[in-house]
Amino acid sequence: MADCTSLRVAFAGTPEFASTALAALIASPHQVVGVLTQPDRPAGRGRKLTASPVKKLAMERGIAVDQPPSLKTAQSIETLAAWKPDVLVVAAYGILLPASVLSLPSLGCLNIHGSLLPRWRGAAPIHRAVMAGDQETGVTIMLMDEGLDTGDMLSHVRVPITATDTTPQLHDVLAQLGAQALIDVLTPWCQGQLQAQAQPEDGVTYANKLDKAEAKIDFNQPALICDRLIRGLAGWPIAECELNGERIRFHSSRLSSTLVPDGVAPGTVLSTEQGVITIATCEGAVDILRLQRVGKNALDAKDFVSGLNLVGEVFGG
Repeated sequence: MADCTSLRVAFAGTPEFASTALAALIASPHQVVGVLTQPDRPAGRGRKLTASPVKKLAMERGIAVDQPPSLKTAQSIETLAAWKPDVLVVAAYGILLPASVLSLPSLGCLNIHGSLLPRWRGAAPIHRAVMAGDQETGVTIMLMDEGLDTGDMLSHVRVPITATDTTPQLHDVLAQLGAQALIDVLTPWCQGQLQAQAQPEDGVTYANKLDKAEAKIDFNQPALICDRLIRGLAGWPIAECELNGERIRFHSSRLSSTLVPDGVAPGTVLSTEQGVITIATCEGAVDILRLQRVGKNALDAKDFVSGLNLVGEVFGG
């Protein structure tokens, strides 16, 4: 019988979202007995092999780490079994768990998912929520099964999405809330005080993995769509288009109250006043708050336009 106040927890995760949850587990009364994370990947201009945020934190704390390319081999399962976990906690791991792994911990596997399930099952739930114009998002703690984010739910935490929220901003909020929600449910769930609820059949959507091709911004689209794209793709892959043959990336924006005069082409800079760059679209205008020349540092709009006369220039291509 597991000691519900000090569970043996194995952890599987890779990016910053997951390392926030791992840090909370390490600080809790529970015992982190081992960590699974994806193999080191090339990163940066030098393409040097780089450890994931989860691996870095685990190694700093002296926690055993395994980095199998998949969990379908006998060796990877033996490593996990040797840790004798009561529960496996998963957060943005990026590798599918086969049935042999799901059934290994005595209490099963829990997942921290960055959406209000069943909306936005899949790989990019925060991005897709912003891009779709959702009014709220959140975190779900769920029991894992063999489906894609289809397991029964233990808890929801809801967060409003404001008109200027970007994916990185929501990511940081949800990472903290998800970590705390996990800690809050572990002991009462183990003690049988929480009843898991099946996901509703209605309202299922899928957050497909992001593709760099989606980052191409087209100001022939309405301002509402352009604004959501910029805020949703902030962080990665970052919305971009060309200005006079140079690629420009947009990091944050908002809908503009500026009226677009008749006959003005979409992509035309209407104004650079009030610390923003206002760009016309086919329907309304969008205020760019932060942007970047490729290869340069990102700048607030007021600094980007310093010494430039962009009014009348056209973004596009």
